[in-house]
Amino acid sequence: MLLAIDVGNTNIVLGVYRGRGDQAKLIGDWRIRTDRERTTDEHGMLVKELLEYRGIALREVRQVAISSVVPTMNETLADLSRRYLQTEPFFVGPESETGICIHYQPASDVGADRICNAIGAFAKYGGPAIVVDFGTATTFDAIAANGDYLGGAIIPGIGISMDALFRQAARLYRVELVAPPHAIGTTTVHAMQSGLVFGYAGQTDAMVDRFRQELGQGARVIATGGLAELIHKESRTIEVVDQLVTLEGLRLLFERQPA
Repeated sequence: MLLAIDVGNTNIVLGVYRGRGDQAKLIGDWRIRTDRERTTDEHGMLVKELLEYRGIALREVRQVAISSVVPTMNETLADLSRRYLQTEPFFVGPESETGICIHYQPASDVGADRICNAIGAFAKYGGPAIVVDFGTATTFDAIAANGDYLGGAIIPGIGISMDALFRQAARLYRVELVAPPHAIGTTTVHAMQSGLVFGYAGQTDAMVDRFRQELGQGARVIATGGLAELIHKESRTIEVVDQLVTLEGLRLLFERQPA
C-alpha cells in the first residue's frame, strides 16, 4: 500500500492506496490540521490511529509519497516514514519525473501541490483545465490540452484576508465563513460575509474568464481545498469540487519515478 501525504500550510491531507496504475484504489483518506510543532512520535501515533480506524495496519503500508509546501516539517515526516513505516519516503521536488512539461520560470518555483493538482486534474478530467485551490493562498493553475503545466496565478486566501481585516481595522472582527442572505449586508457580520464569500466567488469567476480567454472556452474548472465547496455554491464557473485531486496527482507522480 501507498501512503500519500499532501502537506499544506493549513491542512494535511492523507490517503492510502491499494494497487498501482489503473488498479489503484483509494481505501482511506483524512484531513488534519497542519501543526509545525507536532513531533515525529505525535505524527506517528496519529497516523497509526487513523489507519487502524479504517482497519489498516502500519505494516501494510510499504511506500510513502509526500508533497509538501512546509519545508520545516519535511524532516519530521521523513523520520515518521522511516521509524513507523520502515520505508524511505519519496518527496516531490525539482528533480522529480513529472511526465509533463512545466512552462514556468524557474520550474523549481512551482509548489509541489500545484504540480500534483495539474497531474491529477489532467488524468481525471483531461485538458485544457483550470484548477482553483482554496488554501492558505488561493491558486489558479492552467493545464494545456496535452497536460503541460502552463502557469497560473496566486492571490491571498480567504482566511488571510479575513485575518488582515481583523488585525488592521479596529472595529471589525472575525466572522463565520458562510454566505449571508443578501449581497447588501445590513449588519457588519453580513457585510463582511458578503465581501468575503461573494467577493471571492466573483474574483474566482473573473480569473477563470481571463484564463479561458487564453486557454479556450472549453477549459474545465476544478476546485479543491478547504473552502472550495463554499465558493462553488456562489460561483458560475466552477464545474466540480474534487478534494482528492491533489492526492491522485501525487500517486501518479510517485508511480512515474524511475525504479
